[in-house]
Amino acid sequence: MYAVIKTGGKQYRVQAGDLLVVEKLEGEPGANVAFGDVLMLGDGETITLGAPIVEGATVSATLIETRKGLKVKIFKKRRRQGYRRTRGHRQQESVLRVTSVVGAGKTENWDGVVDMTTKAVLNARARNLKLEEAATAKAALSAEKAAAPAAKKASTPKVAAAPKAEAAEKKAAAPKKAAAKKPDAE
Repeated sequence: MYAVIKTGGKQYRVQAGDLLVVEKLEGEPGANVAFGDVLMLGDGETITLGAPIVEGATVSATLIETRKGLKVKIFKKRRRQGYRRTRGHRQQESVLRVTSVVGAGKTENWDGVVDMTTKAVLNARARNLKLEEAATAKAALSAEKAAAPAAKKASTPKVAAAPKAEAAEKKAAAPKKAAAKKPDAE
């Protein structure tokens, strides 16, 4: 049994057990989300169309994580005018696991267990990093970034500008390059 739902201005065809990435939804990871905007239900050859929605039909899901999506680059250019602008955008998105589809007198539930593993952890596993290593590496990197500006300010004392006489001496003491002599062609 499958359903077509509407969320975030888009339509999705889902069935129990599907992993779904949609526009950002409110809620904490592990929260249950119910979609009442079911536009169509299908079960084999039988199809139930809504006008505009199917009455009494709902799709339930569990929120796994809310994250930023892939970066989209926006590039503008006017040829021969010296005008170029580059911008980037990462859309907020929610990852859901569909747990049940209810409607038209039928119910289909997913028997599996919702795995709350986030994409960041899965990426760390793909690079053969353990979870503890990934967490400590991330913490060390953020601590290093926070300490870097403070250390830079502390280690760079303010130096008074050198007098003009000293600058002139340094300039005079700099060795001059000897001009390469060309052999006479006779």
